[in-house]
Amino acid sequence: MAADSRMPRMSRRGMLRGGSGLALGAAASAVLCGCGAGAADGVGADGRVTVELWHGQTDSGRATIEALVREFNRTHPGIRVSPGGGVLADAMLQKITAALASGSFPDIAYVFGSDLASVARSPSVVDLTGTVRSGSVPWDDYWTPARDAVTVNGRVRAAPALIDSLAVVCNKKLFRDAGLPLPEAGWTWQEFTDTAARLTDRRRSVFGTGWPGVGDEDTVWRLWPMVWDLGGEVIAPDGRSIGFAKTGVRALETVDTLARSRSVYVDPKPGSEQMYQVFLSGRMGMVVTGPWQLPDIREAEVEYHVVPLPSYSRRPMTISGPDTWTVFDNGAARVRAARTFLSWLMEPAQDVRWDIQAGSLPLSRPTAALPAWRAQDAETEGLSVFTRALDAARVRPAHPAYPQISQALGQAIAAVLLGRSTPAEALRRCAREADAALLIPR
Repeated sequence: MAADSRMPRMSRRGMLRGGSGLALGAAASAVLCGCGAGAADGVGADGRVTVELWHGQTDSGRATIEALVREFNRTHPGIRVSPGGGVLADAMLQKITAALASGSFPDIAYVFGSDLASVARSPSVVDLTGTVRSGSVPWDDYWTPARDAVTVNGRVRAAPALIDSLAVVCNKKLFRDAGLPLPEAGWTWQEFTDTAARLTDRRRSVFGTGWPGVGDEDTVWRLWPMVWDLGGEVIAPDGRSIGFAKTGVRALETVDTLARSRSVYVDPKPGSEQMYQVFLSGRMGMVVTGPWQLPDIREAEVEYHVVPLPSYSRRPMTISGPDTWTVFDNGAARVRAARTFLSWLMEPAQDVRWDIQAGSLPLSRPTAALPAWRAQDAETEGLSVFTRALDAARVRPAHPAYPQISQALGQAIAAVLLGRSTPAEALRRCAREADAALLIPR
């Protein structure tokens, strides 16, 4: 996601997710090469264990994690966590892949949830099943998307680091100008496309909505809730083909409706920054986004309304894109220390600070119940919509072929948005490429 006076806020989820798909497929064999421990056991002459953390953050995210690290180091004199790594989260996969191949890797790294399945193929990735189930917060109190995002083949291969969800933010002024009522929970995609068309005023360069058009993961993850709501899956139960050959066509038909009515601004650049700038400038009626965008919207003084994603069934459905703290095996002492640090970091008292200052939703229900989060929720219009959406949110499958599926679907969505293909034709091409990727032994 994730998303925040954080990275540049408007591009966090896009920038942090955008470029990893191709690299994942190419990286898989290199990841498997990293079988040895990275460095010395990390135990100093004084008996203190040093843990190397590649946090991938900048701006407020970096300030927050470094403040938390300082507090942990002060209260845990036997462990020293050393934050750094010199790479932002969107370049983490490439750096981790190279580190695993060379046999010199950190103890903890911030890894996107969509990258975890490929990274976890390395035997150097530590199984955290016992850690999360023995922590101070019961595992079942974490939101289902947070648990699902870090579980690969039934084992917990990382700790949840950040969680978000998608909803629709509306510009109230543009709705008033168009004489339209604000949408409410339970609306449909048909109502969404009709509303987008009525909000559009090409004479004033006002668009009904926007969609990333590069064909990257930022383009793709907005479509999955539509597929799931229609009864489709990313991967079919047999694991050898996509599970959205039919439902994907219908979802793309909705995208096609937006494109043909010319009510959608198609962002031609990675990161979705231009799409968000159009919304912030008051020239877009609705934008599908996450909680990371709210600070910028408030700063731009846009009068806004947040509503859950529409659906075909009128049942709630959205997507969450959790990111992870992944632990690597540099020897027993460093693994124990890394587990201790992450267990502490996920406690509600620390989690709530990270959530408020670095842009995550609460990882667990106990965090959401804390007075600090309740105050944040009360002070931020629409924030509760994103948090409540986690009850119905799903995540992309933790499967090593997902990047290739995403790449194929991204190109299909872009082709439909740009009027270069019909939904059926685009989905057929997507299916051929994605099915071929699923047949590759892994």
